[in-house]
Amino acid sequence: MPRKVNHVSAEDHRIVTDAVAAAERHTDGEIVTIIAARSSDYDDVALVWASVGAFLAMSLVALFPDFYRGLYDALRGGWGHEPTTNEWLGTIIAFGVVKWIGIWLILLWRPLRLALTPRSIKAARARARAIDLFKVGTEAKTAGRTGVVLYVSLAEHRADIVADEAIASKVAPAIWGDAMAALIERIRAGQPGEGMAEAVRQVGAVLATHFPKSDGNPNELCDRLIEI
Repeated sequence: MPRKVNHVSAEDHRIVTDAVAAAERHTDGEIVTIIAARSSDYDDVALVWASVGAFLAMSLVALFPDFYRGLYDALRGGWGHEPTTNEWLGTIIAFGVVKWIGIWLILLWRPLRLALTPRSIKAARARARAIDLFKVGTEAKTAGRTGVVLYVSLAEHRADIVADEAIASKVAPAIWGDAMAALIERIRAGQPGEGMAEAVRQVGAVLATHFPKSDGNPNELCDRLIEI
């Protein structure tokens, strides 16, 4: 049985769902709200850091061979013979492999892996995840191509808005800036539900201007806050 996801409280759910329903009363636009724990596991970042660490470790051995040969000899109790070129090369490679495994094991701890991920990569992953979710659940799912996804990724501290074709043709991405600012400000203050609700209200106002409510327009997409 899948584990239930709870990033926000039941009250936050109510606040956001009510905000979506209220906003859609004035527009043919459909607002989908999604909150995620993270946008990626960043396993590839751990692999890169492990590889960089192993390379640097082996480079140090190459730069200071006398020191490491002395250390090698000391570890053998001073009774070892002078290693041949092949033996020394094998030792260096083994040292690099051990270093790689050690770093990779440390980076299995996700908070550290996330902390070592550049901000630009986290922003790109959050954007890509928002687009993927939009394509799966919102794109072309409304008669007028008026769906919009409001996406929040908690681990990356990122938020994004992805709009369907009809909206994107009339609303420049910069227009969503105020909604994003309000959302991020309240999430930082520990009010994710209020932040998303305020962003929904501002998105709804923009949609109402360009796509006012028409007679008989159904509610085509879910109003409730989605947690993943």
